Amino acid sequence: MFDIEEELKKLPGKPGVYIMHDKDDNIIYVGKAVSLKNRVRQYFRKTNKTARIEKMVSLIDYFEYIVVDNEAEALILECNLIKKNRPKFNVLLKDDKTYPYIKIDVKSEYPGVYYTRRVINDGSKYFGPYANPGAAKEMLDFIKERYKIHQCRTLKERTRPCLNYHIGRCLAPCMGNVDKEEYRKQVNEIIDLLEGKTNKVLKDLDLQMQEAAQKMEYEKAAYLRDRKQAIERASSKQKVSNISENSIDVIGIAKSELEVCVEIFFVRGSKMIGREQYFYKDLKDMEDKEILSGFIKQYYFDNPNIPSKIMIREEIEDKEAIESWLSTELGKKVEIKSPKKGEKLRFVEMAENNARVTLDNKEKDKSEILLELKEVLKMNILPRKIETFDISNISGEYMVAGMCVMQDGVIKKNLSRRFKIKTVYGQDDPKCMEEVITRRLRHSIENPNGGFGKLPDVIFADGGITQIRATKQAIENVFNEEKEKIIQEDMTEQDKKEKLDMIEKELDIKVFGMVKNDKHQTRALMDDDRNELQISENLMKLITRFQDTVHNTAITYHRKLRDKEITKSELDDIKGIGKVKKQALLKQFGSVEKIKQASIEELMKVKGITKELAEKLKQ
Repeated sequence: MFDIEEELKKLPGKPGVYIMHDKDDNIIYVGKAVSLKNRVRQYFRKTNKTARIEKMVSLIDYFEYIVVDNEAEALILECNLIKKNRPKFNVLLKDDKTYPYIKIDVKSEYPGVYYTRRVINDGSKYFGPYANPGAAKEMLDFIKERYKIHQCRTLKERTRPCLNYHIGRCLAPCMGNVDKEEYRKQVNEIIDLLEGKTNKVLKDLDLQMQEAAQKMEYEKAAYLRDRKQAIERASSKQKVSNISENSIDVIGIAKSELEVCVEIFFVRGSKMIGREQYFYKDLKDMEDKEILSGFIKQYYFDNPNIPSKIMIREEIEDKEAIESWLSTELGKKVEIKSPKKGEKLRFVEMAENNARVTLDNKEKDKSEILLELKEVLKMNILPRKIETFDISNISGEYMVAGMCVMQDGVIKKNLSRRFKIKTVYGQDDPKCMEEVITRRLRHSIENPNGGFGKLPDVIFADGGITQIRATKQAIENVFNEEKEKIIQEDMTEQDKKEKLDMIEKELDIKVFGMVKNDKHQTRALMDDDRNELQISENLMKLITRFQDTVHNTAITYHRKLRDKEITKSELDDIKGIGKVKKQALLKQFGSVEKIKQASIEELMKVKGITKELAEKLKQ
C-alpha cells in the first residue's frame, strides 16, 4: 500500500516532474518542479489552498516522479505528459477548432504556397493563424495574382505547361523555364511580405523597378510597379499599432463565474494578422499567472510559429525556463515580457478587453438561461449539466434510446450517446428508460474520467410522470447497488459512512419531464408532483430544441438498425464472406437465390472466392 507521508520523506531535492494518480490509476495532474521535495510536499500541507487544489488532493491515491537534470528538461517532459494523458486538473488547451495558415514548403526546389489548417513540423514555414478564413484566402489569392509561383499540389515534369503559365500566373518550373535562384527570389519576397516586412519588400521592388527601367525593360518595370502598389494597398489595411518589433504574440485573460477566456493577438511587423480565443471551465479560482504558464507551455509545444516576444500582464514563475526552451526551439532569443507602461501595456490591455468582450458576449445568453433554469427548477446550484433521454421502437422491435447533453446552456451534439435496449422485451418505454439511465449512471460511477464525464445535475425525461418515475427508479437502483458494494468493503464504519454520503450527494439528481401536446410539440416541463412549471418563451425554445435533438438521435439510430436488418441476407451469416465479397457475388449473380443455384466452378469465378469458400456457400 502506498503511504503518502512516507513517500514524501523520500522525495529528492532535484528538478523533475511529478505525476498524481487517483485510486483508479488515472493520471489527474502533472507538474514540474525545480525541487521535487519542496513542491510536492506543498500539496499535502495544511495551508490555504484553492477549492480546485483541495479537490485534486482529496483524489490523490499515490504519486510518482521522474528526476531530470534541469528545469528546462522538466518543462519539456511535463508538456509531453500533459499532451499524452490530458489530466483533468491541468489547464488543457482545447483542440476542437483549427485556424487556417498559409504554408510555404521552403525545402522544395521550387516552393509552393498553400492554404492549410494542419501545422506539422515538416520543415515548411507557416504563417498565421488567421482568425478569419476569408482573410487567409484573400492573402493567398493576392500572392497567386501578384507572384508567378506554381499552383500545383505536386510539381511533376510536364510535356507542356499548364494554363497558369499561358496567362502569366506561373513561371513553369515544371518545364525548366526558370532557374532556381530567380524563383527563390520571389519566394523570399512572399516570406518577407507574410512576416510583415513590407518596407523591405517595397524598397527591393523600387530597386528592381529602377534596374528594369535602366535596361529599358518597361513591361517588367510596369509589372513591378503594379505589384508595389498592390502591396501598399494591402498593408495599409493592417496597421494596428506603432509597436516596432516584428514578431509578437500578446496574450490577455478574462474571467467569469463559468469560464476563463484566453485571447491571443498575433502581431507581425506592426500589423495584426489574426487572433485566437480559448475557453476553459472551472478555473475561476486559479491564479492568472498559473493559467498563463500552463497555456503558454501547451500552446507553443510542437508549434512552429514561435514569436520573438510574448507579452502578458502577469510575471510567471517559470518564465526563465520557458524562455530558454522556446529560444532553443526557435533558434534565437525569445522573451516573455510583462509591460508596465506605454504602448506595449496598452496592447496587453487591448487583448484583455477583447477577451472580456468575447467572454461577455458568449456568456450573456447562457447566464440568463442558467439563472432562469436554476430559479424555475428550484435548485441551490446552477444546472450546468443537463441530460435528456428518449426511447424509440416500433411495436417493441429494434428498441433503442438516445441521450443528449446540455452543458452550460448549450446543447452539445458531440456528447450525444446511443443505447441498444438489452433487458426489456416487448413495448415498455418506462422500463427501457429505467434500464438506459441505470446503465448511464453506472458509467460515471465506475469511471468518472470516461466518455460520459461527470454525472448530470438534472435529467429531463422525454415524457410525463411515468418517465419521471422510471428515471427516479434508475437513480435509486444505482444508489442501492453502490450501497451494497460499500457495505461489503473492508473499511471502518466511519469510512463507509463518508463514502455513502459522497455517493448519495453525487446521485442527488433532479428529475423533470418534457411534456408534449397532441401535435407532438413540447408543451411544458413537469415535476414529480405533476406540476407544470412556468418558463419563458426563450427557455421553452431551448427545451424544445433539446427534446427534438434527443428524439432525432434516438430515431436515427432506430432507423439505422432497422435498415441494417432489412438489408441483411443469408450471406452475412457465412464466415469468410465480408461486405466486398457479398457485393461481388450479388453483382455477378443478381440475387441470393441465383447464388444458391450456381455451381462451385461458377462461384469460383467471382474475385476472392476460393474453392473452400465456394464449398461453404453451397453448404
